[in-house]
Amino acid sequence: MHHVRVPALLDDVQVVYQPVFNLHTGGVMAVEAKARPTNGSVRSLLRHAADTGQLTPTDYGLAAAAIRRAAEHDTRIPLHVNLLAVSVGRAHVAAAPLLEALRETGRRPADVVLELNPPFSSVRWSAFRQGVTVLRDAGFRLAVDKIGDGDAPVTLLGWPEIDLIKLDRSLTAGAPHEPRLRATVESMVALCERGDLQLIAEAITTPDELETLHGLGIRLAQGDLLCPASHRPTGHVTITPMTGDPLVVVPAEQPDRTATPKVTELMHPATTLPATATADDVRSAFATDQEASCVVLLDDAGRPEWMIDRNRFLLAVTGPYGHALHARRSATRLADKPRVVPIGATVFDLLDVLSGGERSRGTDDVIVVDAAFRCLGVVRATDLVRAVADSKVEEAAALNPLTRLPGSASVDRSVTRRIRDGDVFAVGWLDIDAFKTVNDRFGFAAGDDLIRDVGRCLAEAAENQADIRVSHIGGDDFVFVSALDHLMPLANRLIDTAWAVNGVPVSLSLATLVCAAGSVTGYREVSRMLAPLKLRAKAITGSSWVVGRPGTERIDVLRSGQGRPRPVSQPPPPPSMTATLPRHTPAKAG
Repeated sequence: MHHVRVPALLDDVQVVYQPVFNLHTGGVMAVEAKARPTNGSVRSLLRHAADTGQLTPTDYGLAAAAIRRAAEHDTRIPLHVNLLAVSVGRAHVAAAPLLEALRETGRRPADVVLELNPPFSSVRWSAFRQGVTVLRDAGFRLAVDKIGDGDAPVTLLGWPEIDLIKLDRSLTAGAPHEPRLRATVESMVALCERGDLQLIAEAITTPDELETLHGLGIRLAQGDLLCPASHRPTGHVTITPMTGDPLVVVPAEQPDRTATPKVTELMHPATTLPATATADDVRSAFATDQEASCVVLLDDAGRPEWMIDRNRFLLAVTGPYGHALHARRSATRLADKPRVVPIGATVFDLLDVLSGGERSRGTDDVIVVDAAFRCLGVVRATDLVRAVADSKVEEAAALNPLTRLPGSASVDRSVTRRIRDGDVFAVGWLDIDAFKTVNDRFGFAAGDDLIRDVGRCLAEAAENQADIRVSHIGGDDFVFVSALDHLMPLANRLIDTAWAVNGVPVSLSLATLVCAAGSVTGYREVSRMLAPLKLRAKAITGSSWVVGRPGTERIDVLRSGQGRPRPVSQPPPPPSMTATLPRHTPAKAG
């Protein structure tokens, strides 16, 4: 790279810092450093630089200034700095100030995320693509900023060089009030999950915005509500962790790993040193960062080579002759091989890593790496244990006390995932006909037994079937989600054999919506479309099963009439209450 003279326009700049928080752990994941002129706005500075033909060197100079000023505060967490998209196209001749700032401050390119800012419309794409490759090859991580209000093309989000996406204020502020903007944010969350991208919501200013975005799946965020920008990095500040529905693990014999939380929800910044570090360097790193439970030793490309656990290290160097034995010698003498998981890994994958290693390392941190095996952060075993414990408490609270089945949130997540993945699936709504009559005639205990037995039938049908999710949404209503291969056996089990209380037949109504890829947009829409199907099913005498499809008013009646009695958990009835059941005559499909 050629050296480009940094303009005199940069002689008087200041840097403000704003942290990026992990909403689940409450800790700081990174700090954005924004270089600004002391007088006037950065936009005016860049406009003047463009008028004088100095835009690119000024832009890189601001980023370099942010790196240098951040080093004055000895912050070791990842640093975000801004860069115009138009400047990226000249990275091969203009990025020297960035690399020089890194050499002066002892930071690695992998510690820095370059946030690429609009406008993109005036960029020459061949030069831009070359610049992206140059910056990525140099070791920088790359983010696309201002998604939602800028002019970044959608195809840019699919480039393998891009690591992060930042949602603009226009989306974060609008999501609580505009259904279409909420759907946009939800689709961005799904895109990032499938592409192993990290997603950050910026400029959050109200609790309503924070609650809405967290509910939509946002895990990384920044804004004045969480911590205003300041003139000193605030790497050790914390916020109250936001736990809840995203970490509820749905009970199942075979866990649905695609629906479980990702390790990035539990990730902390890694305290890192070069692989050539001495034991004294590691001691200083632990002394500087009291919260660090390990130090990761990296190669020149930012890939983890070794991991040093705090407890084992301190025991070694503080024992008799420990300092004399280790202080100036290579830290690798006290290191272990790192245990790593990819950025897209789930909590179940992390549990596999922890359970599959040496028992003496059962509490070691696990390192999260990107596709290039570069260190992104660490997950602490203590956080994982706490998250699983919290999820079990929330899971128990969410279970229906009568049937021990999860509530509607379980099906909501399953429907959302299947829509995201483009699956063909069916959602069924089952209820007991004239249930109030059962309670009034036989007592509420008999009604409870009937509900338990229907719930048990559903649970047994879903047992060992990863493609079936069942829930008890309240009263005598049940909902399930199923792949089409399992729909017919499940419906037959429910409908083809009738139910009875004290020998008196009880009928069930099942309404099913078969959803092709792209035919529905969300759980609420599925629920709305099921309502008229359920009314149609309940209008049929006896146990019934009707099927509908989005986009058509046609309803197929696949079962009608009464099947063979299946007694529920009741004591033998008095002779006077025993009824003879009619024979079951299956109806032809409509």
